[in-house]
Amino acid sequence: MARESGAEGLRRFLGGRLEAVLASRGEANAVFDILAVLQSKDQEEIQEAVHTCSRLFGALLERGEVFVGQLPSEDMVMAGSRGAMRKYRVWMRHRYHGCCNCLGELLTHPSFQVKELALSTLMKFVQLEGMHPLEKPKWEGNYLFPRELFKLVVEGLLSSEEDHSLLLSQFREYLEYDDIRYHTMQTAVDIVARVTSQHPKVPLTFWNNAFMLLSAVSLPCQEPDSSHFYVKRTELSDKWKVTHLKEHRRMFQAMWLSFLRHKLPLGLYKKVLVIMHESILPHLAQPTLMIDFLTSAYDVGGAVSLLALNGLFVLIHEHNLEYPDFYRKLYGLLDPSIFHVKYRARFFHLADLFLSSSHLPAYLVAAFAKRLSRLALTAPPEALLMVLPFICNLLRRHPACRVLTHRPQGPELDVDPYNPEEEDPAKSRALESSLWELRTLQQHYHPEVSRAASAINQVLSMPEVSIAPLLELTAYEIFERDLKKKKPEPVPLEFIPVQGLLGRREDLCSQYFTLC
Repeated sequence: MARESGAEGLRRFLGGRLEAVLASRGEANAVFDILAVLQSKDQEEIQEAVHTCSRLFGALLERGEVFVGQLPSEDMVMAGSRGAMRKYRVWMRHRYHGCCNCLGELLTHPSFQVKELALSTLMKFVQLEGMHPLEKPKWEGNYLFPRELFKLVVEGLLSSEEDHSLLLSQFREYLEYDDIRYHTMQTAVDIVARVTSQHPKVPLTFWNNAFMLLSAVSLPCQEPDSSHFYVKRTELSDKWKVTHLKEHRRMFQAMWLSFLRHKLPLGLYKKVLVIMHESILPHLAQPTLMIDFLTSAYDVGGAVSLLALNGLFVLIHEHNLEYPDFYRKLYGLLDPSIFHVKYRARFFHLADLFLSSSHLPAYLVAAFAKRLSRLALTAPPEALLMVLPFICNLLRRHPACRVLTHRPQGPELDVDPYNPEEEDPAKSRALESSLWELRTLQQHYHPEVSRAASAINQVLSMPEVSIAPLLELTAYEIFERDLKKKKPEPVPLEFIPVQGLLGRREDLCSQYFTLC
């Protein structure tokens, strides 16, 4: 059949080849014409060929005209004396595999439309192959899933050469299905192990793709009433692991442990810590397995330590983690940069929680209050409006620390017993000092900061001041708030308002004649 030029001619050509193959097995060689167009360089031709392959092999799978079982060599079957129908099915199975491999290669095509179409077609084949398995069950009720075909899909998504963030966002919708989610986690474990063993230095692109896929996996908090499968099943068996949330949690744990056991780039390290407390720890079968990872991250210092606080908080409060040097490490995180980092709000929210216990020793709370007061001397106004109520809340919770504000004669700067260089809060001698820094801030140029610092001049009220609205306060918001303040009304300076520089001519004349 001659091929006509143009898009409409191509459509008719492919449609004719499709009808010929489906109508007669004698026209099976027409499949080669369709697969040839699938390897074209033209984007529109590829898209037409993908649509045709989807209709062709979808129909063949539903009709049972593809070989089922361990696939033998094509040359061996064709040279044998088996029946024509078996040869046809084996031959068509090889063509089907060739089509799937081409679609897998198209996942790296420059055009996103082609990649998206190839992904949706492969996932359609996953569904059809799951409903019409190409392997024989080993026993009655055996769970069958097209693992090899699905592995081809996940391998294409976890590319080491191309950023697939857009394609992975499209794949996210399939992760709502229980079977797809389970086999995605299972396949990701194998692919991460294989790539890391083959490459001495794993490309950053692979790590980014892997993290985006792993972070897209979300498990339900409790066992659902019914399973939601992508591959339609007539009935579900309780013997299948894929139907139990407990097995999903185990696989979820194996997936993240296989990912986190490797040395990750610093940027990716931070991304993992950001989602650790909400998206990872609650769904692990054994959250305590993350203790080593989080404590190591907490020891790194800087922003990494700040981000590790969330995960450690969950382990300490919910899983009884004992961390002897925890408050010493937390004290060490207080430096001038703490007011300027991206995660300032998160840090002070957690620090407020960690220092909320009334059973903490007075020397420890005094050390935090003194360190923050010293850092406040060089902090920007937006940070001061948050940290000053924070310090006052510490004094409210721990009355023994109020001596820091009530000493009759506070020490001079050069004889302040507090040692800011001491890393151990127990040896800093903060409880022997005073919060003279807050009195200094009462002379701050910004009136709101001065007013907040003046709170220590009065008896501190027992109800704490909520710092939640102040955690993410910015300089821009303060500036806008100052601009919106109402101006004071003009103060009257004269009984008769002035009418101009010299007044009206008639008034000047009358005043002149009166004087004369």
